[in-house]
Amino acid sequence: MTRLILLRHGRTAWNDARRFQGHADIPLDEVGQAQAAAVAAALAGVGATGLWSSDLARAAETAELVGAAAGLSVRHDPRLREIHVGARQGLTLDEFGEAYPEQHALWLAGKAGYETLGGEAVTEVADRMRDCLSEVAATTGEGTALVVSHGAAIRIALAELLGCPMESLAGLGNCAWAELVHQGGWKLAAYNLAVSAD
Repeated sequence: MTRLILLRHGRTAWNDARRFQGHADIPLDEVGQAQAAAVAAALAGVGATGLWSSDLARAAETAELVGAAAGLSVRHDPRLREIHVGARQGLTLDEFGEAYPEQHALWLAGKAGYETLGGEAVTEVADRMRDCLSEVAATTGEGTALVVSHGAAIRIALAELLGCPMESLAGLGNCAWAELVHQGGWKLAAYNLAVSAD
């Protein structure tokens, strides 16, 4: 059985301000660092044999702490990045509405994706995440791998691998994780697990 633990990065100042991040390279804030340290301790004992991460700072910093606790080096892969949000990057939802009222309305109504303002289509993210996770699974074989990525990217990947609507999956909290197992096909073993950073 192959098991993948898909972990979202810790909190950033932009998460706290509810700004679209996308490919912006924003580091963890103090809360995010504490979250990452707590989750690193929790995941150190899962018996993972490999650790992969998005190359964006917020994921890479989270992965470094996980790797230090688990005794694993981090392999960075840009295919694990968050969805590119185009012109929304750096904006809050209200600022997006003020700057692009027509696209904002279409997006809220589910009639436009991120690609409408220079970002990525969900299908593009699904393709790159699926390809990367397939390689991780093939490398891992009968064992467990840790993968540090981003909230939307993980939800998109899960929807792709499980064949379910992304809307059926709640948003992942910072430093929360999902567990996928492969036994004749991918199955979701756990979702939105988390530990306290206190």
